[in-house]
Amino acid sequence: MNAMQRQAVLYLDGPCLVLAGAGSGKTRVITQKIAYLLRECAYPARHVVALTFTNKAAREMNERVKMLVDAKLAKGLTVSTFHSLGLRFLREEARHAGLKASFSILDATDALAIIQELLATTDKARLRAVQQNISLWKNQLMDPDAADRAAASPSEIEAARVYRSYSATLSAYQAVDFDDLIRLPALLLETNAEVRQRWQARVHYLLVDEYQDTNVCQYRLVQWLTGDRAMFTAVGDDDQAIYAWRGATVQNLANLTTDYPNLQIIKLEQNYRSVQRILSAANQVISKNPNLFGKKLWSNLGVGEPIQVTPMDTEDVEAESIAVRLSAARFERRAEWRDFAVLYRSNHQARALEQALRNLRIPYTISGGQSFFDKAEIRDILAYLRLIANDSDDPAFIRAVTTPRRGVGQSTLQTLGQFASERQLSLFEAVFEIGASDKLATKQLEPLQTFGQFIQRIQTRAGRKGSLQLAPAAQASLLAGDLPASAAIGVDGATEDSPGAILDELVSNIQYERYLYDTLEEKPAQTRWQNVLELVGWLTRKAEEDGLNLLELVQHVALVTMLERNDDDDPDAVKLSTLHASKGLEYPHVYLAGVEEGLLPHLGRDEEDADPAAAAESLALRIQEERRLMYVGITRAQRSLHLSWCKKRRRAREDLVRERSRFIEEMGLAELTVTEDPAATALSPKDRLGMLKAMLNSK
Repeated sequence: MNAMQRQAVLYLDGPCLVLAGAGSGKTRVITQKIAYLLRECAYPARHVVALTFTNKAAREMNERVKMLVDAKLAKGLTVSTFHSLGLRFLREEARHAGLKASFSILDATDALAIIQELLATTDKARLRAVQQNISLWKNQLMDPDAADRAAASPSEIEAARVYRSYSATLSAYQAVDFDDLIRLPALLLETNAEVRQRWQARVHYLLVDEYQDTNVCQYRLVQWLTGDRAMFTAVGDDDQAIYAWRGATVQNLANLTTDYPNLQIIKLEQNYRSVQRILSAANQVISKNPNLFGKKLWSNLGVGEPIQVTPMDTEDVEAESIAVRLSAARFERRAEWRDFAVLYRSNHQARALEQALRNLRIPYTISGGQSFFDKAEIRDILAYLRLIANDSDDPAFIRAVTTPRRGVGQSTLQTLGQFASERQLSLFEAVFEIGASDKLATKQLEPLQTFGQFIQRIQTRAGRKGSLQLAPAAQASLLAGDLPASAAIGVDGATEDSPGAILDELVSNIQYERYLYDTLEEKPAQTRWQNVLELVGWLTRKAEEDGLNLLELVQHVALVTMLERNDDDDPDAVKLSTLHASKGLEYPHVYLAGVEEGLLPHLGRDEEDADPAAAAESLALRIQEERRLMYVGITRAQRSLHLSWCKKRRRAREDLVRERSRFIEEMGLAELTVTEDPAATALSPKDRLGMLKAMLNSK
């Protein structure tokens, strides 16, 4: 370790803020400090907690600690994400939080479905705006009353109204959303002395990674967990704060200096990743932002080659040029494909880049886009499978019973949820008990019970033991086969059928293909149906290959991410990534595409009715965040950096004239090489391939 890293590890006299620049070894500092606490300072591992933001980062920290500390000393150590700790907290403190022990967790898609029902609209932009407003309010610890008072624009007023109904719905379902996993523990620690004392007695030392990415809620959670002792180390970089759009605030770093007057600030400025020319450009750009603490990266890895900036005619030409230059550079540098990354501001830029790489048969992986399992149609089918395997899975019940629509609306679900909460039942159990009450009218009750019978019949076929018993009338109906055609399985008997047969009939009997074509245009409906068939085919093959029944198969799916690369995989392929998704990663050679005004910086849209002064302030803050995003992009590069921008970019059948980004000027012209690349003008694919061969033959 260098002198500043060592100081950060050894400091234990109070709260500590480690300002860790890009590539300065922050993970090493955190893991070495954990080892120091356990080995030299005799801290019991069960009283040490380290928090980060991603499962990948938590795994990496855990693995490093295992290499530094004897397994016995590390037993009981908590290294996890904020949300994992919040979930553990709520599981233990459910009673104090007003939740049943088996409360459900709604992810963003499940939550959006509730908001859509409340708003009664299919306008995706409007729905996501409401969802984001609710999320931001929760991250700021604002309840519906506070949101009502704060709402200024028409869209915020609408969101505040929905927030109140949304909160009531979650309460009725005995469910929490992703933001609640932090918000509820923070509120409980603040308001419940018994809970606060219990958790402060557990956490004797806290380490927090990526502190610049914390929101108000997470800041309060850290404060209440550490209490008056304030024994914590926060590691962060104000220059890499790029998540304001999801509630993170760089102000949390500044707040530490006022909330903790005895805060020790230690700066890590030596970079172990990049050559000096790249760091100088990054320093120049970020110096244009208001400076919180003053930090300048430096490296002893040499000056490095000039940074290249290449203007292009269009995005297709840009993509083809990058592909050609990648091929040539790989040959010239005797490098591997995995040594190269192409970074961009927005997901839509990936289309042209993917096509260009495919044309030259360059292998690539892509991150920052939608995963297979995030697709609505995949989640729909998996909801049925989750419910078959575990009928206490309330989010799965909600999704399955409403997709496709079968006459079960939001008011029915709210009543069912309230009934289930009062009697401490799952929603599925409540379906078979609510009929004895007068809570639901017959026309509301019938589709629920038909659905319940349908799921139980599949459970029987799947070999599910211990399924719920139907009420006598329902049993008679089921045994007699008196189910509507739309709900019937078609095969009697309690013998266990193959997963493939059950899956095929499940998808057929819920009439999912018809549902897609009824609700979507033909092309997207066809694409989604193909994804469903791909899922069913994969699950069927997996069951046959590994000898799994349907219930075992569902458990397997919960543990693996199919059709996706594991985080730890490192295929020999070029990485395509958004700038946001590239944070924390590094590559020998980086191509940064679309460095132009309107794209990087991305200027966004202002509310039409916004106050001019407020709009100007908002724009200034947005530019600062975009500048930090540019800084993140620059500092991903280790040895070479190549920037490109387009003179024209196609948007909605219109060619828009573009100018190169202000950030290129801010990097310092003396350090830049502006090139007119031979591939930067329009050439035919044949000419382009010939040019590449000539470049390779000349080496």
